Amino acid sequence: MKFAIPLAEGKLTAHFGHCQEFAIINVEENKIINKEVLVPPAHEPGVLPKWLHDKGANVVIAGGMGQRAISLMEQNGINVITGAPAIEPEELVKNYIENTLSTGSNLCDH
Repeated sequence: MKFAIPLAEGKLTAHFGHCQEFAIINVEENKIINKEVLVPPAHEPGVLPKWLHDKGANVVIAGGMGQRAISLMEQNGINVITGAPAIEPEELVKNYIENTLSTGSNLCDH
């Protein structure tokens, strides 16, 4: 399973489409085995879902994401979790695996 988390200053950022970088975290047997930090392509509609799919992401953990972006992610086979707190990506993934990730409302609901 591969997780993609939008980052700013090493922590989850609420601004999914305009993030500086993504943490791509690979999990096997409920353990983090690899983490890459990648700079995404320029933000244009539809680019990030395809790019993340090409990177092998199965799950995006985000603070907020627009409904169109959520639909595009799902069309690319990526599950979207929104409303996550602005903490380190490894902690988010660990909480997700342990089923303790607390999420609020989608910070981009509009």
